Amino acid sequence: MEYTFLGKTGLKVSRLCLGTMNFGPYTKEADAHKIMNRALELGINFFDTANVYGAMWDAGGVGNTEKIIGRWLAEDKSRRNKIVLATKVYGNMGSAPNESKLSAYHIRKACEASLKRLQTDHIDLYQMHHIDRSTPWEEIFQAMEQLVREGKITYLGSSNFAAWNLAEVYYKAMERSFLGIVSEQSIYSLRNRHIELEVIPACKHFGIGLIPWSPLGGGILCGVLEKSKEGRRTREPLQKSVEKLHPQIEAYEKLCKEIGHRPADVALAWVLSNPVVTSPIVGPRTVEQLDENVKALEIKLTEETLKKLDEIWPGPGNQAPEAYAW
Repeated sequence: MEYTFLGKTGLKVSRLCLGTMNFGPYTKEADAHKIMNRALELGINFFDTANVYGAMWDAGGVGNTEKIIGRWLAEDKSRRNKIVLATKVYGNMGSAPNESKLSAYHIRKACEASLKRLQTDHIDLYQMHHIDRSTPWEEIFQAMEQLVREGKITYLGSSNFAAWNLAEVYYKAMERSFLGIVSEQSIYSLRNRHIELEVIPACKHFGIGLIPWSPLGGGILCGVLEKSKEGRRTREPLQKSVEKLHPQIEAYEKLCKEIGHRPADVALAWVLSNPVVTSPIVGPRTVEQLDENVKALEIKLTEETLKKLDEIWPGPGNQAPEAYAW
């Protein structure tokens, strides 16, 4: 396993991050435990979850995924110190007032609840799941700083932030002599390259680690056409995208076949080739899928292949404003 620093921090994390959103809705608890055990065996030390996972598909209710991880940690106390544990705050955790977003009230309550579900006394990376434009940064930072002082969180991260949000947070934190956010979790793949315009340049400038989610394009980059030939059904929401992007997918899968690698592995290798990327999140439903994901670390794409991938899945071409103004 390869390791890298999380943004500008001295914390080392594996180059693949284990995403757990499938734990509960699609992966039974026993299988989820097997996946986490295998992740440790493979050297993956970066585990990502969120307090809302598990409720999104009514599979065990809100917080169920954190509970699954918590019971796994409780089985063997030594596991906790072997992983960098990341979770999130923002999502709706109930029907009462103040059960969502980033008020100091909700942050404190949500953190305590996550600690209980995860059966741990601290969260290594506490991520704001979305920008909250109704709460002032002074309130958010006051709450986060208190959690750091109490030892309940170690680092602060963001998710789905715009580049100007990252800049705003950086300078607000400087004013308070606070480390601020050390990572940003954004959607990023060959299929979705919007963040190349501003978010990636901002992460590079401010030393913020980039943790891409959905690096396989929601399944589009996993060899869907080849699988359909084998008789495997494509999920209905994905099928619409397949129909819309069929020429690109066909060209992509043909290129992957020519260079001798699975489409999913090429997609991950492409994301990993960006020097700003810390660890893309993989969300395996089985141990076998996790074993396949790790193979992407062995792939080094040539300049010629990268150029062909750009032709099939074109990005903005440059950062802003060069991409559209010069």
